[in-house]
Amino acid sequence: MTQASTGHTAEDRGGLRTALAGLTTRGRSFLAAGVAAMICAYVLGQSDLLRVGLLLAVLPLVCAAVLYRTRYRVAGSRRLSPGRVPAGSEARVHLRMDNISRLPTGLLMLQDKVPYVLGPRPRFVLDRVEAGGRREVSYRVRSDLRGRYPLGPLQLRLTDPFGMCELTRSFSAYDTLTVIPRVEALPPVRLTGEAKGYGDGRQRSLALAGEDDIIPRGYRYGDDLRRVHWRLTARYGELMVRREEQPQRSRCTVLLDTRGIAFQGAGPDSAFEWAVSGTASTLLHMLERGFSVRLLTDTGSSVPGEGSDGFAGASQESADAAGMMMDTLAVVDHSNGTGLSRAYEVLRGGNEGLLIAFLGDLDEEQATVLGKMRQRSGGAVAFLLDSDSWVREPTDVPGPGEEGTDPLRMLREAGWTAVAAPRGATLAGLWREADRQRTHLASTGTNAGGEGV
Repeated sequence: MTQASTGHTAEDRGGLRTALAGLTTRGRSFLAAGVAAMICAYVLGQSDLLRVGLLLAVLPLVCAAVLYRTRYRVAGSRRLSPGRVPAGSEARVHLRMDNISRLPTGLLMLQDKVPYVLGPRPRFVLDRVEAGGRREVSYRVRSDLRGRYPLGPLQLRLTDPFGMCELTRSFSAYDTLTVIPRVEALPPVRLTGEAKGYGDGRQRSLALAGEDDIIPRGYRYGDDLRRVHWRLTARYGELMVRREEQPQRSRCTVLLDTRGIAFQGAGPDSAFEWAVSGTASTLLHMLERGFSVRLLTDTGSSVPGEGSDGFAGASQESADAAGMMMDTLAVVDHSNGTGLSRAYEVLRGGNEGLLIAFLGDLDEEQATVLGKMRQRSGGAVAFLLDSDSWVREPTDVPGPGEEGTDPLRMLREAGWTAVAAPRGATLAGLWREADRQRTHLASTGTNAGGEGV
């Protein structure tokens, strides 16, 4: 919520010039008619016509002076509900005006400034607001394009009862509406990878860091007696404490290809927007299943504030982590890069657990780089978008996972579970197709094992 007040602000500097600039068409017409009548009265020697001309000319000037000197103290606030909304969904903006002066206001016209992609500029007419009173209005905004859109500043237009003059006062505060990618619920399937989520029967790791915890150590005052390793105690003749174990949260890296040369077309139905939406759906899906999730792009960049192991799921901070990743995807755009080598540099530090990639058009060189990435992960799933099928009518388009392109073949030969993503395909369907591929490979003995994601 933001709040500001208006009265004589910085825009009021200009004195009479500011007041005269606020004359409406009616006010200017009265002023012109009055001046013309006074000139005619002087030429014709008609004193009565002179008085009429004076009245016509003075009336808009008096209205402008009175309106300019009016010192309304009005506070305005804006509230977004919600402040983060998926593309294609509506958000409601609530405006509230409070008269904090001791005098009632006249007729007020309220206008909020919004980007054109969110809809028409909202305008409201507020009747007389009593001293200490308030008025509340609201309007809806909607965008099919993700991004961060500023709302404001709020403008208040004051007018006199005769409609001769109109002045505008602007508030300084504004809010930001974040339109995040569309998210699709994914079915739980078993995909290949060493990452196993979080829970009983999972991999274990050391609870404490340091050389002293690599092997059992001697008992120290304050150690829990339940950690005493009795077999080693009998061997060494002194109390020995075993190392403590805890479940290790498995990792998942989601790679988004943002290269401008890899995607054709633009707009909410383009291949790139589908890839961004698929990335968002996958990130939330893996977070909900307890994985430590990391977002990575072809440029090697990730979410600001993300740890080395990504964001942990199934924790109190998972909602904040999801919000940070969605905010990042809300503004992600095409990169000027031509390859995926930077992303490979980030991944080649060791086993990255499960790797899920959303890729655009690939050449042989980039497919080779992806093959090297597979060696750094416990399991790898790729959704390959053929941008040509997204810019033409969806006729005779290969179905999900259908053979036919060299990049798909090269990825599968490198150990990827690679699925083609044609126009009109749903991510949930492709997710199941990836599971069917893994099941087929496991049944033939080519690639066994899998974990529920």
